[in-house]
Amino acid sequence: MKIIDNETLNQLKSISTASIASFLYKKGLRNQYIQNVFPIQPVKQRMVGQAFTLRYIPAREDLNPISVFQDHKHPQRIAIETCPKGFVLVIDSRNNARAASAGSILITRLMKRGAAGIVTDGGFRDVEDISNLEFPAFHQKPSAPTNLTLNQALDINVPIGCGDAAVFPGDVLVGDADGVMVIPLHLVEETAMECGKMELYEQFVLERVNQGETIIGLYPPTNPQSLEDFEKWKKNN
Repeated sequence: MKIIDNETLNQLKSISTASIASFLYKKGLRNQYIQNVFPIQPVKQRMVGQAFTLRYIPAREDLNPISVFQDHKHPQRIAIETCPKGFVLVIDSRNNARAASAGSILITRLMKRGAAGIVTDGGFRDVEDISNLEFPAFHQKPSAPTNLTLNQALDINVPIGCGDAAVFPGDVLVGDADGVMVIPLHLVEETAMECGKMELYEQFVLERVNQGETIIGLYPPTNPQSLEDFEKWKKNN
């Protein structure tokens, strides 16, 4: 699996999920947004990191008693202890928030190990404690019951579905107040470069709009004069 360099990841920290969604749409990708997943705490800095995945299946009662947590090789615990530094743990909880994907102890451990964040299409328990951590965490809604009541952890670092989006190990996740986008691994560098250009132009546009200018011909720049003015603006700014 390709490891993305820190310079590219840092570039993505300055790019919104909205810009990423627009760029990926231009590339023909329409389903890269993880649906119905929200940040637990206000986002101070965008979450950016490559995906390390955990997959749940429906729990079968005879295989999923509370005693399974005594197993040192339990997949949920192993995922927490092996997620690489700088990666985001992404959990396929079957789009079901009725049982918690993890709680504050596991998420604190993940934070202490240097992960970049955690995302689930289920819920977390101990939400108040998690919200006090300086650690990006995205889920559907709070959920007190243990994941064992509905889910059985099975696979680590395999392709998964999370919030109806496909996530492959190594893809890059970007999360902000609008939610989480999944950037396919082979498009990460291009996304960072092109979205950086997009957002620079949007700064120029916003300045003009605040000055009372119409968006017709400006956004998108269908008037050639808009691009000429943008080039002058870049030199002066």
